[in-house]
Amino acid sequence: MKIIKKTLTGTLLLFSTIVFAQQESLFTTYRYQMNVVNPAYAGVDGETMFSATIRQQWTGIKDAPQTQALSFGTVVGSNLGLGVSMVNDKTFIEKQTQVGIDFSYKLQVGALTDLYLGLKAGGNFYNVNTSGLETYVPQSDPALTNINQFNPNVGVGALLKNDKYYISLSVPRILNTERAKNKDGYTAVATDRPHVYLSSGYDFDLEASTLLVLKPSFMMRYVNGAPLSVDLNLMLQIEEFLEIGASYRINNAYAGIAGITISKLLTVGYAYETNTNETMASAKNSNEFFLRFKF
Repeated sequence: MKIIKKTLTGTLLLFSTIVFAQQESLFTTYRYQMNVVNPAYAGVDGETMFSATIRQQWTGIKDAPQTQALSFGTVVGSNLGLGVSMVNDKTFIEKQTQVGIDFSYKLQVGALTDLYLGLKAGGNFYNVNTSGLETYVPQSDPALTNINQFNPNVGVGALLKNDKYYISLSVPRILNTERAKNKDGYTAVATDRPHVYLSSGYDFDLEASTLLVLKPSFMMRYVNGAPLSVDLNLMLQIEEFLEIGASYRINNAYAGIAGITISKLLTVGYAYETNTNETMASAKNSNEFFLRFKF
């Protein structure tokens, strides 16, 4: 029994370390789902928008991470924005759903430039279902107890934007929260710490008629105790109809991205991602589908 407990504890600690090192949920197609990490995007540009993303990570590994994200934002009055965001993650026996209500306020700082300030209020529904574990004895182990808890949280963000560029800085969850706490002397794992997101992009018109627009951007994620994560993206927009490009996550992965805009209202797309780390060779690829609808 003690061997089982030690083995389980070590496995969960290793699993927690892997998840923590990967940081929070990440998306290759982040530009289509920004108010998940920055509440200042709620109602940006006076638009009402719904976005959805589905990510299947590391298809070569059983019970690998699966992520679904939904977000909605609209305008309330002339300068106020209101939105809702949700991210659902499932990895092995762990499942968590982050929900938040987003508020934004617009300040005009130039003739064509606006500053948006955002606030996110919500929390995380966290669940560990130990029934998915297999042991070497038929008797139930009291160490294998399910965990169900809700951790409230708040976040802040800022966005500087005009029709050519944007600069986004946010901390979507400020409070430290435990993912699987020490309960009655049994297994304890990691604590979620605040993550800082910095992103920026610029749109270069390659022709005077804007038929071709080059869109470089980056997303940087930082949390104390984990490696810095940086995505570099380069997209080419063709006649406001098609976007194609590539992404490189430094020392981690590269991806191809494509998006199609239908009637200027609906955008659908796909990203195919492959690991560059030799230790993750068996993980194969990740697939990501996204949808964005403007009302």
